[in-house]
Amino acid sequence: MSLQITSLQNPRVKHVVKLRQRSHRDDERLMLVEGYREIRRALDNRHPLNALFFCRSLFQGPNEDALMEQAASQGGELFECSEPVFRKMAYRDRPEGLLAVAPHVTQSLAELDVTPTPLVVVAEAIEKPGNLGTILRSADAAGADAVLVCDRCTDIHNPNVVRASIGIIFALPVIEVSSAEAMAWMNAREIQIVATTPHTDTLYTDTDLTKGTAIVMGTEQVGLSDTWLKAATVQVRIPMLGQADSLNVASATTLLLYEAARQRDFAKSSQ
Repeated sequence: MSLQITSLQNPRVKHVVKLRQRSHRDDERLMLVEGYREIRRALDNRHPLNALFFCRSLFQGPNEDALMEQAASQGGELFECSEPVFRKMAYRDRPEGLLAVAPHVTQSLAELDVTPTPLVVVAEAIEKPGNLGTILRSADAAGADAVLVCDRCTDIHNPNVVRASIGIIFALPVIEVSSAEAMAWMNAREIQIVATTPHTDTLYTDTDLTKGTAIVMGTEQVGLSDTWLKAATVQVRIPMLGQADSLNVASATTLLLYEAARQRDFAKSSQ
């Protein structure tokens, strides 16, 4: 059973629009999740939805009804919206007719359960939501245990992070911590810190990534801080054969993650 919303002045509509702003998301500990795949991933990973707004005229496939039934069965309120109402709430240029309000993703380092030789990503002061979301996707695809967001510049609950990750933020532990907390956690578990920098002769492919490893990536403009470079167990570089002197931070992260996955898969097959 769903309630209908046809007025642009409905308080629920105004509330959703306010949640586009980080200050409101932080104050209410809420986030927006728009799109079928993103909402599906939230539901499949048992992340609760407070409310699900839908507009049938914007649906793009045959599976939306099943998704709405699952949302309702997991406690989400359903609201059927007119197209003008939905378009006012939607943040995508081409909305798919599904938008949810959900609690923040919250997990601490103390709750993190990792494998004996964990593979984690540390994202230090990443500025662009699209890059952070892509890093989450790559981390999940390469089998990483977690992503630690240190000294954040980007709100992990930004709708564009959710979108760029295609909802992986609900499937993979994403933990906001300070750099000091992250370093202490790694040192306690003897996890090597692998820092990327052009100022070294060691290639990332020549580094043993089968042991407990944290791949540390820094801000798009200036790279890693001196704090992380000094804390690194090993500094590695990605060879640049053309005129470009650096890669996009998400692309660089993906290269190192898949090298770690390749080495670990090879090590398993050799046992």
